[in-house]
Amino acid sequence: MSKKEVKLKFNAAWELAPALEDTKHISLKKQYDLFIDGEFVKPNSKKYFATYNPSTEEKIAEVADADEKDVDKAVKAARAAFAKWSKLTGKERGKYIYRIARLIQERAREFAVIETMDGGKPIRESRDIDVPLAANHFFYYAGWADKLEYAFPNRTPKPLGVAGQIIPWNFPLLMAAWKIAPALAAGNTVVLKPAETTPLTALKLAELIRDSGLPNGVVNIITGAGRTGAAIVNHPDINKIAFTGSTDVGKLIQKSIAGTNKKLTLELGGKAANIIFEDAPLDQAVEGIINGIFFNQGHVCCAGSRLFVQESVADIVIRKLKDRMETLRVGNPLDKNTDIGAINSKEQLLKIQDYIKIGKDEGADMHQSSCTIPKQGYFCKPTIFLNTSQSHRIVQEEIFGPVLAIQTFRTIEEVIEKANNIPYGLSAGVWTDKGSKIFNLTNKLKAGVVWANTYNKFDPTSPFGGYKESGFGREGGLHGLGAYLQF
Repeated sequence: MSKKEVKLKFNAAWELAPALEDTKHISLKKQYDLFIDGEFVKPNSKKYFATYNPSTEEKIAEVADADEKDVDKAVKAARAAFAKWSKLTGKERGKYIYRIARLIQERAREFAVIETMDGGKPIRESRDIDVPLAANHFFYYAGWADKLEYAFPNRTPKPLGVAGQIIPWNFPLLMAAWKIAPALAAGNTVVLKPAETTPLTALKLAELIRDSGLPNGVVNIITGAGRTGAAIVNHPDINKIAFTGSTDVGKLIQKSIAGTNKKLTLELGGKAANIIFEDAPLDQAVEGIINGIFFNQGHVCCAGSRLFVQESVADIVIRKLKDRMETLRVGNPLDKNTDIGAINSKEQLLKIQDYIKIGKDEGADMHQSSCTIPKQGYFCKPTIFLNTSQSHRIVQEEIFGPVLAIQTFRTIEEVIEKANNIPYGLSAGVWTDKGSKIFNLTNKLKAGVVWANTYNKFDPTSPFGGYKESGFGREGGLHGLGAYLQF
């Protein structure tokens, strides 16, 4: 494809008429309280904080700021509910979980629009990936609720008690489903805290849980920042902590519960290697690169943010990648034509911009698409860096944005060494026509998840988690269910 053809294609993409998702019928309150013991209650501090639309910088709503007394109230409600919930038959628990899944399906459009408004991700991703997958997690674990003895044969599975769950801002509804569904199926009760920048779909889920008839106190959803999360982690009557977020915070949590009997799972940061061999289907691989790093603006812990391309095909892959980047549309997340939405917050945008400057200062060659970005809101052009090395900070450190560092390699041994030479071990991708090569790499790459000839594909039946500084424990599948049981 010539540069002229690329430019014409690019211009044509931008000339698409906006197809904005209608928000008129979305029910959002101006102020949200804490969901404790089956009802919304005022915070003890009487304090609220604002949540903003990152694509417009406009305030959406005010949300309660929970303190230690609120956390204690939620934990006590969960403890009282545990006595009854854990004694229900698995069949009865499964009915409630199944009902939640059906209600998410019924209100899918509302959840998708709110997720996009509060988080900045394109509506296509919220509508087609996040919300359906969240419902599927509830469906999946509803099916296991009365089959725990079959899931773990020759053992006697029992619930842990009260689970304290803290989720991040990149996939708010999906992360809530990842954590709540297996906890309930196993017979536990829950106190969940969403991220302070994206609390709205969790609070909408709280409304849905209330409407589902789930017994009061089984799920409690409280909002706040780091202090609220710390109060959950340190509460003496919590039996299990499940955290998804940054590696630094994960380390603090691990230190905080040392010496206690609390169970812990941590799903932390990543810096995944996406490896392209010369025998790979290159056009398909380029789409995998795009999806691996630009999906959800790169706000993905398992993002393929390190690209390794075999030298013999490096020039053609990079040319195809640059051409494909020109077709990506950056803009209003509520526009169904948008490919890349808004960065989640001003703070995150500044962090990404700092890393882009670091990459240039370190001598890497930067390339960005020629698209224009909105003047209002937090937006970043898709960015790649060429001629990087293992010593570059943009190669070693998690950026959590639409920034890709590219290296080349000659041999399998070389790329395995480079891919593993990183503090993280969450995910990786392999692109090749040879099944033997795939099996060889999956055995040698130090990553919890390795995709072959695809990327960023998730399923409720598949466990997800990492090694090294990417955390420990698994979510999804039977591994995720087992994390909420004692034997």
